[in-house]
Amino acid sequence: MEVYINPSKERWPEIISRPKTDYSGLRKVVGSLLEKVRTGGDRALMDITLEFDRVSIPDLQISKEEIAAADKAVSEELKEAIALARRNIEVFHKAQETDDRITITSPGVKCWTRTVPVEKVGLYIPGGTAPLLSTVLMLGIPACLAGCSEIILCSPPGRDGKIPASVLYCAGILGIEKIYRLGGAQAIAAMAYGTETIPSVDKIFGPGNRYVTVAKQLVSLENVAIDLPAGPSELAVIADETADPVFVAADLSVNTIFHAVDVMSPSTSIWVSVFRVSISGVVANKDAVNQESPFPNVYNDPLSVVGILFSVLPIFRKIF
Repeated sequence: MEVYINPSKERWPEIISRPKTDYSGLRKVVGSLLEKVRTGGDRALMDITLEFDRVSIPDLQISKEEIAAADKAVSEELKEAIALARRNIEVFHKAQETDDRITITSPGVKCWTRTVPVEKVGLYIPGGTAPLLSTVLMLGIPACLAGCSEIILCSPPGRDGKIPASVLYCAGILGIEKIYRLGGAQAIAAMAYGTETIPSVDKIFGPGNRYVTVAKQLVSLENVAIDLPAGPSELAVIADETADPVFVAADLSVNTIFHAVDVMSPSTSIWVSVFRVSISGVVANKDAVNQESPFPNVYNDPLSVVGILFSVLPIFRKIF
């Protein structure tokens, strides 16, 4: 965690510059994995998962019984939080729905725009650091509202060969039934090319590690569309003297904890304070928040996290 007190404007580009890493060699590795899945199908998926994830999966697809069992495994408290998040996400995306708009450009000439759903979509839900059930909601709800005719979901299994109950529960309440215990580049390959068990899709959505990101980039050059390559996660918090340092520290920590591991570039959290006195409080609470998280070691890895604290007095007035 670096702290800068009123740095000169000339230093800003240096301070906030993004880390650069060469992943060109990764394309060859991922390309090989994609070809194995294209030619080997389900058998290749199982072999690759055993080799890289050290998990033996006799069945790729999650059964209806497993989805139903997830309902009992999730606490009522978490269900309430999920229901609230679902309502908020639905309200946001329903506001994006539009009717056909016809414009007459000249006598007898009508032009219009029409929004139609992608027919078959694949949702990739990461699971290496934590069960990202929020990603299920943020990808699944728009797909359901849009009216996609086929939604499939892939998420990496744990060492027990299972997908976290919270992820299955979220998929279940959205009516997503085609769920596969599969992660990494092999999951992207399966959704792009199709196998005996997993159908191919028209477009793949969802974040992932460097293997997933490169895999999405490579398959997008062929026969499937993607949303976008996931890059570094960057967060800026601007706070004055009334801000609770615990809340500021929590926001900074959550960003780095859940987005710092094995992405294309390390995540960056930037806090801009307009009062120097606030800095000591945030620094003190950062470590406390980190230790209470499920992954305390992530934030302590200097190679995976870039934390920057600014104290810049005049900037607040310029922004607001």
